[in-house]
Amino acid sequence: RIDANDAILSGSAFENVNLSQARFHNVKLTDAAIEDACLSGLRIRDANLSGVAISDCRLDGMTIDGISVPDLLA
Repeated sequence: RIDANDAILSGSAFENVNLSQARFHNVKLTDAAIEDACLSGLRIRDANLSGVAISDCRLDGMTIDGISVPDLLA
């Protein structure tokens, strides 16, 4: 387990890492890239998602403010 507080980890790379049940609070992920990841059960709250791009992803059960994303896209 790693507890990182007031740390600068920009430019870090995580490969084949288990971050299940990890907690991110007051973090900056600007220009971060997430690829080939399992994010099922992920909760995002009070986040700035402007400019976020999601592509080639499975969206079953995904909601935004309680609204089904697959339904919105249909």
